Amino acid sequence: MAAIPQPIQSLLQQRLLLDIEYEAEKSAFRQQTEQTGIERLVKRGDAWWPVSPGRNYYNSLNQRVVELHRTADDDTEHNFEFGRPVAFFSLQPGQKPQFFKFQATVSYVDGDRLVVAVPDDFPLSEVTGAVGLGVQLSFDETSFRTMFDALDRVISAKGNRLAYLRDLFYTPTMKPATYGFGSLRFPYLNATQEEAVNQVLRAKDVSIVHGPPGTGKTTTLVEAIRETLMRESQVLVCAQSNMAVDWISERLVDRGISVLRMGNPSRVNDKMLSFTYERRFEAHPDYTSLWAIRQAIRQLRQNRRRGDDKYHQKVERLKSRAIELEIRINQDLFGEARVIACTLVGSGHRLLQGMKFTTLFIDEAAQALEAACWIPLRRVSRVVLAGDHCQLPPTVKSLAALHGGLGTTLMERIVSNHPEAVTLLRMQYRMNEEIMRFSSDWFYGGQVESAPAVRYRGILDLDVPMQWIDPAALLGDDSQLDTAEQFVGDTFGRINKTEALLTLAVLEQYFTKIGRQRILDERIDVGVISPYRAQVQYLRQMLRRQAFFKPFRHLISVNTVDGFQGQERDVVLISLVRANDEGQIGFLRDLRRMNVAITRARMKLIILGSKKTLTRHPFYRKLCQYVENL
Repeated sequence: MAAIPQPIQSLLQQRLLLDIEYEAEKSAFRQQTEQTGIERLVKRGDAWWPVSPGRNYYNSLNQRVVELHRTADDDTEHNFEFGRPVAFFSLQPGQKPQFFKFQATVSYVDGDRLVVAVPDDFPLSEVTGAVGLGVQLSFDETSFRTMFDALDRVISAKGNRLAYLRDLFYTPTMKPATYGFGSLRFPYLNATQEEAVNQVLRAKDVSIVHGPPGTGKTTTLVEAIRETLMRESQVLVCAQSNMAVDWISERLVDRGISVLRMGNPSRVNDKMLSFTYERRFEAHPDYTSLWAIRQAIRQLRQNRRRGDDKYHQKVERLKSRAIELEIRINQDLFGEARVIACTLVGSGHRLLQGMKFTTLFIDEAAQALEAACWIPLRRVSRVVLAGDHCQLPPTVKSLAALHGGLGTTLMERIVSNHPEAVTLLRMQYRMNEEIMRFSSDWFYGGQVESAPAVRYRGILDLDVPMQWIDPAALLGDDSQLDTAEQFVGDTFGRINKTEALLTLAVLEQYFTKIGRQRILDERIDVGVISPYRAQVQYLRQMLRRQAFFKPFRHLISVNTVDGFQGQERDVVLISLVRANDEGQIGFLRDLRRMNVAITRARMKLIILGSKKTLTRHPFYRKLCQYVENL
């Protein structure tokens, strides 16, 4: 029996690990639904309750949709986004939730308004008339099925481009092919950005743009896409999340590039909607005729009489005409677009079946599971990955799958096997030099430099750009306040109330130093970050209650590290929460997450955390020493 080639062995292992993750997520979801109260799910952002039903209608894609409005006075961040499955339930006080036996799919969310696509047999009156109606995220079976299918395709690929890319990515001795033309000049890019764009253009197989925080990765990627479109008629652009797809799409549209956004955007505004597939579909000249035919089909079905021999003939004739119009509209839409943009999972959509592209661009590739990257890879000849594997990793919930290597991304694999395909962007435009330097030294071998324009940026004269404040040391031995962390519930996480109190006290003190009018005039913005969701919720509640911050609330964002990925603020405060005698720091050991946290600030970074607990870990010990020596 012939030995299984190493790339296929590794991918079979990936499939096994993905299966472990699938079973773990499904089991966790079932357990969460059975054991976690709806109030807790609402606080976690996984449910809305109560909701009020609004309009129901057929959208341009001929899906029946229902509008739901969140009626609770709650500004909790939620996890609803396009494509995610949801379940309806009815809940009366003191009783258990009663779930309806079908799923719906999120079409889009706008503030407190949620639009879901429902099955044709949706019991509308039964659901909308239910007492205490609510909606919660359901287990996402579709995404896993799409990833399993992609892995099966790449494992079984033989003698084609997909098989070649698979073997290349997994085999260090194979070398990525390149074209031999000379470098082009891009005066508006810096030297490493220019090098990255040239490397993308030369690559026949793969190129990687490694973008540390603030180095203009998106600017570089947009330029690489624009230059590629000088040579190709159309490219496929993907990212792990809807938000990342929105961001790159918006930047491309700003450069005058025609984008067709598959799936609905996470931020619903006119600019974003104007280049979505659904909105373009509705705007097509033939859409009015198509809608009239679909309406006629629905009326025929509703008014069908027994013994109507011509019913099937009429319906089939109308359906045939509708399909013909739909094909014509899609040909026009896809023919006009220079960029097709979607999530990695969204690239498996039926509308893209049979489509081929020369080049695939994957943004935020370091946050995507390898299996998800293989979904669009089967449609292309070459791939460009952009991201930073020293920042947020993919989300893996099963520890067994994580330890087995499911968290190792395709980008990391290619960086390891083919470093010659990587260009590191070295000039950052976000942070004061002293804020940036620790991250550069620890994560990037000291290679990242600050642009002259930002090197000495600050808010106050003679200010220290970075501070570490230890709550226990600040309060002293005589304090009655407990600076230790607390555990809230089985699944909700850790909280440190004293540290939260001090975080806002430190911010108030800093605002007083700057001056109220200057903050408002210059719109000095602030990010308050904590790795723990419970701490984030507690900080938000405190912020709402404190009168001092009322004029500044529009300038202050409070969120988890993951929520701040890709963002920046003038001032950042980080509440690390952990404070215990055992020196346990949990997932703060994931240093990539901390790299994100400490690189969000442009001018001032304040870290609050127990030195006694955290500095037992070499990273935090080194960070603390660095800050103290400034």
